[in-house]
Amino acid sequence: MTILMVCLGNICRSPLAEGILQQKCKEAGLNWKIDSAGTNGFHNGEAPHFLSQKVANLNGVNISGQQSRKFIQEDFKRFDKIYAMALDIQEEIKEIGKDQFISSKVDLLMNEVYPGQNKEVPDPFYGAEDGYHRVYEMIEIACDAIIKNHAN
Repeated sequence: MTILMVCLGNICRSPLAEGILQQKCKEAGLNWKIDSAGTNGFHNGEAPHFLSQKVANLNGVNISGQQSRKFIQEDFKRFDKIYAMALDIQEEIKEIGKDQFISSKVDLLMNEVYPGQNKEVPDPFYGAEDGYHRVYEMIEIACDAIIKNHAN
């Protein structure tokens, strides 16, 4: 299984999702490939936001080695599942994908926990540290659901 986590800049939410799911897959003995990307490419090559790194470290997840990259059309060929953190990100994935877009591969991350409810993971970028903790908790619940729902 290959999974791509996507947010806007690939420095806050999707790096957390990549790191959390990688760790949970390792603990579950799953040989899944997990990656992350952003739809805007503004932070290409940058490490995750310092608060994302801090909150991840507090939870025993190291994301310091990650580097931001832009979501590209070819990601539809490389990944089995693509999770968007929010509805606007899902729309941008569709726009970037153009004729390569495959709707069955793309879903909101929180739909793994709340099917069809289209709940979003809020962007903590402009907020305080507590927002990063809330985002971490949401993503962790979703990652548990991904393993439960797809590891057969």
